[in-house]
Amino acid sequence: MNRAGQSGSFSLSLAEFATQVTEAIDASLREIIIEVGSSVIRMSPVGNPEIWAQNSVASQYNKAVDDHNSGLRSDPDNMTKVGRLKAGRKLHDGMDIVAPEGYVGGRFRGNWMFGIGAPDSATTEEVDPSGAKSTARIVAGAIEFKAGDTCYITNSLGYAIPLEFGHSTQAPGGMVRITVARFQQIVLEAIRNNQV
Repeated sequence: MNRAGQSGSFSLSLAEFATQVTEAIDASLREIIIEVGSSVIRMSPVGNPEIWAQNSVASQYNKAVDDHNSGLRSDPDNMTKVGRLKAGRKLHDGMDIVAPEGYVGGRFRGNWMFGIGAPDSATTEEVDPSGAKSTARIVAGAIEFKAGDTCYITNSLGYAIPLEFGHSTQAPGGMVRITVARFQQIVLEAIRNNQV
């Protein structure tokens, strides 16, 4: 009986298992990074001039006009035979929503950066209302990540901290704090998805 052959076979099996485990750990970590990054990006507010304080009166007035016109439609005496409001009954009034000239929302969402070993404090003027560019940055960085590395997901715009702490009605609980609260769930799901 050749015990050396059996011992070598067992060693080879352990080495293969160790490789599989290392790959599963790296895959789990990448999945965690991508989900954490995607979470903060998805929750990042995108500027909406209709809800800005300076436009609240205009938004309320426009809603009141819409409600008035809808109310007119519920009374058959206000309708023509073809189902339209009779002439002179509908309000054609409204107030303009004001935003800075050329304003496009999405700069904050487009400024999520990824770094391995050190935070990336860069900012960009690009707007990314969907978050696709920021997500692609994080996915590309996560591909390079290995167990033992330290990674950073950052947003260095001057208004990032006020947004995180309730400045936006779109994200009153922040983005990072909510993601951190879900972190254990994110980790467990990644581990389940990459079991050996």
